[in-house]
Amino acid sequence: MSSPVQTFGFLFIWFSCQVNAVTFHQSPPQIVKDSIEVQINCTHDDTNLVIMLWYQQRKNSPSMTLIGYGYESSPNYEGQFEEQFTLTRQSTVKGSLIIKTANLSHSAVYFCAASTHVNNYEPAYFGSGTKLTVLDPNRKITPPTVKVFQPSSKECRNLKDEKERKKTLLCVARDFYPDHVSIFWQVNAKNVTKGVATDPAARLDDKTYFITSRLRVHAEVWTSPGTNFSCFVTFFDGNKTIIKDETVFAVEAYVPSVKTRVKYLRSTQSFKLSYTVFIIKSSIYGAFVAFLVWKLQGSTGKQKY
Repeated sequence: MSSPVQTFGFLFIWFSCQVNAVTFHQSPPQIVKDSIEVQINCTHDDTNLVIMLWYQQRKNSPSMTLIGYGYESSPNYEGQFEEQFTLTRQSTVKGSLIIKTANLSHSAVYFCAASTHVNNYEPAYFGSGTKLTVLDPNRKITPPTVKVFQPSSKECRNLKDEKERKKTLLCVARDFYPDHVSIFWQVNAKNVTKGVATDPAARLDDKTYFITSRLRVHAEVWTSPGTNFSCFVTFFDGNKTIIKDETVFAVEAYVPSVKTRVKYLRSTQSFKLSYTVFIIKSSIYGAFVAFLVWKLQGSTGKQKY
């Protein structure tokens, strides 16, 4: 029998294609103190999938590591994981992963998977994962501060096609711990997803985290009077979800008043007139200088004779 570690590449590809074929329910995100026992539960709705597998994906790691797998009554562990974890099964479609004594190294996302058999040809179906954070005793749980930065006035200024001009708002959430956050945008109190680009994960800055999100809108939306843009950051502190937000308002496009336009036209005409007079005076002066030079040359020629 092939090891599930060897078959994981195939299993993950199948998961990407068939994720909707089986319905999974995993425990919600958890934030716990160190040195305690942690249990993550999993259920699915297909009794034909008699094998249950558990994977660990650590932060900033693109791959998953198999912890163990097995039938209802016979779990199997990979490497030294048996010393840290216990796999239990309550039925064919229900099981649990137990971390015996959680520590900082156990902070990760844990995925439950199910299959009919462990070999190279049987697909595995995955749950959405459970994010676990084991708190650092030297850090304090802190919700984020949120700041929305308005678009740069220089952005897309040189584009000739006004329909292609866009403006980018930047939302920055920072100084929070742990990193259980998500971000969404609203325009005029309505959720928007088009034009939104959010960092895939929060990044550590000293002892706290920060994350950014960008919203791109057409320039005409940004200059539409009364339009407001709101960035919402949801933060889970282990017991409840806290929402922080900030709103900025559209900057009305500058349209010169009639008085301003008249003043501009007058100043332009005045400038043109002054410039014309200057050219005429310069031409006359140039002609006068040329005449003097010609006279001097004539006088010098007569003295030679």
